[in-house]
Amino acid sequence: MGRNITSNLRIGFGEDTHRLEPGGPLRLGGVDVPHDRQLIGHSDADVLLHAVTDALLGAATLPDIGRIFPNTDEANRNRDSAELLVIAANKVAKAGYSIVNLDCVVHAQRPKLADYLDAIRHRVANILGLDPHQIGLKAKTGEGVGPVGHEEAIVARCVALLEEMDA
Repeated sequence: MGRNITSNLRIGFGEDTHRLEPGGPLRLGGVDVPHDRQLIGHSDADVLLHAVTDALLGAATLPDIGRIFPNTDEANRNRDSAELLVIAANKVAKAGYSIVNLDCVVHAQRPKLADYLDAIRHRVANILGLDPHQIGLKAKTGEGVGPVGHEEAIVARCVALLEEMDA
């Protein structure tokens, strides 16, 4: 089938969940947030950067983060998620897209993230070579309900808007 695209804009959605364990600090969006718990994962478990990575890859119809950076590959153990995001962003650019903006939400019961949101936005922008105003970021609690509310996990979601270059 041929491509019947009527717009040069593409939307992608990314979501990730990681369990929490005692220890710290908590790494979110490439920023270490003081906390008595940390995220568990094969890489550095930065749930926000993983959601951003998948949103970008999805918008460009590229394979997801787990297929590009499988947790069965020892080269990805404790790997910096910022490095994974840069590689993914380069794949998106090579596919012919530029990032218009991102809108992200982090669901965490604790710690309160309000004091860290600006630093995280700036760090994500820096990783991607964007202006911080292209990064939307909100924090929500779990209202004491479910894995987030019981402080068992942190969830991040991201929507990415891409524009086809030279369209």
